[in-house]
Amino acid sequence: MADHVDVTGTGSAGAAPDVVVLDVRVAVEGRDVASALAGLATRLDAAVAAAHDHGVVDHDRRTTGMGVSPRWDREGRSTTGYTAHQSLRLRVRERDRAGDVIAALAGAAGDALGVDAVSLEVADTGPLLVRARSAAFADATARARHWADLAGRSLGPVLRVAELPPGGAAPLPKMRLAAMDAGGGVPVEGGESTVTATVAVRFALGPA
Repeated sequence: MADHVDVTGTGSAGAAPDVVVLDVRVAVEGRDVASALAGLATRLDAAVAAAHDHGVVDHDRRTTGMGVSPRWDREGRSTTGYTAHQSLRLRVRERDRAGDVIAALAGAAGDALGVDAVSLEVADTGPLLVRARSAAFADATARARHWADLAGRSLGPVLRVAELPPGGAAPLPKMRLAAMDAGGGVPVEGGESTVTATVAVRFALGPA
């Protein structure tokens, strides 16, 4: 086999996230299963309507979980009622409106609302990935040239390229949730979302 050098390059590209993802749940207690489910349906319908009124369209709303569980007395011997719950994932595509959506959900569902997570993402990561791959290949080329120089050789053509799977979770966008202000909104600050690419490249080594 001809002389060669194997290197790994890593590159990243960032952009301000333009979508806020809200993981929320509505939970309602009742003396029996039927009343818990009826109460849940009422609160849930109000919350979904509020989200729709604030621009969260049908395809940006998805049920992620639901169920009914008994509540027990302190001794754990008999049931005192039931709790019905449903979890939703909402995508808010106008980031500046996310606080208003949270406030509207709270107004519609009241104390039955729980906010489990707020995350941010980039709607179209394709251009970011292209930039990250270019940066990764440039990094690999620089590393290979350095090794060739150290070995007193010239750097030849590329013999093989392979994109490697991510080595870990991508960094989460920075965010901040503040207490509701006088206007009822909850500020959400986006920071930057980053896409990382890693590539393994084999270069031929030429003569000195």
